[in-house]
Amino acid sequence: MKPTRFEIAIALIDQKNAEDINTYSSHGVEFSKELLYSQRMFQKLLQFKSDASEELQIAARAQHICRWKIARNEFPMDRVGYLKWRETLKKMHATITTEILTEVGYSEEFIKRVSFLINKKMIKKDEESQTIEDVICLVFLDYYFEEFASKHEDKKIITILQKTWGKMSEQGHNFALSLNYSDKSLALIKQAIH
Repeated sequence: MKPTRFEIAIALIDQKNAEDINTYSSHGVEFSKELLYSQRMFQKLLQFKSDASEELQIAARAQHICRWKIARNEFPMDRVGYLKWRETLKKMHATITTEILTEVGYSEEFIKRVSFLINKKMIKKDEESQTIEDVICLVFLDYYFEEFASKHEDKKIITILQKTWGKMSEQGHNFALSLNYSDKSLALIKQAIH
């Protein structure tokens, strides 16, 4: 049976992310860092919002497409440089995804919506943009938080958790509290949100 347009788009996004030179090792398996991240985004989205639209699913999968191509150190190592880097990345992610979706025959309207979501426009006002933001935070908390927390002081972690919490919806908060954490991580989260 012929693959659907959606399946082809997802496969092409994965193919791009599989080119990531950065790898992550787990249980003796080497993963392309951004391919693993995009699959985690996709899975977490479907756990969080099982009825997610096709646009939202593609935006989640392509959230970090080819991220390694623009290094953080290409921009000044300050807050302004960081924000500029993030904006430049978002534009690149949207451009690459637009090319893929155009190639497989999606409509201009569909492609514009995916770009809008990748750029995380109107968070707090647009429900799907907010969902993307929630999923990004949930992926961080579920997969990356423990390792990150082990490298920094509690005070810094609490500040980061408070910022993360501030980006999320109430639904996102409830879902975040249902994830499995170590006792220490859970204590830090409770400290941050109370």
